[in-house]
Amino acid sequence: MIPRRALFAVVALLVVALVWFLWPGHEADDQTPAAATAKSDAALRPAAMARAPASPLEFSDLAKDLNSPSGDIRADLRIVAEVVDAFRTNFPRDGNPVGDNAEITAALTGRNQLRLALIPPAHPAVNRAGELCDRWGTPFFFHAESARKMEIRSAGPDRKMWSADDVVFSP
Repeated sequence: MIPRRALFAVVALLVVALVWFLWPGHEADDQTPAAATAKSDAALRPAAMARAPASPLEFSDLAKDLNSPSGDIRADLRIVAEVVDAFRTNFPRDGNPVGDNAEITAALTGRNQLRLALIPPAHPAVNRAGELCDRWGTPFFFHAESARKMEIRSAGPDRKMWSADDVVFSP
């Protein structure tokens, strides 16, 4: 006959083993060295990189003519205003996209809850800093007048903001 202590020890070991295999996050079949390295690399990544937004799911063609040689700056400003209006339509609780040019451009290029790119991220009007630029390569200036109104300013051909040749779209 098996002593009670031995029987208790065997049952306790079985319970511990069962809990270990069923514990959330435990992956018994993923014990390869590559998997262990990938897990440790992920743990060392900064939190911002770990939460990098996925690429957009949907692309809009609203901005296809932005900075087109056949257009002009007033047409470009109307296009950007239409894109911002489309953002407000898709995100009615949020209103205008907020932040500086790079943050607004990020929202318009798909870094939003719907992952909707109203402007393709690789559009030629988006510079290396992630800013939406006018036809002369100067970042637009966005000024939210309210949650439903956005003034958009181009520095114009002299590329100097707040000078006489600036072109402004204000709804």
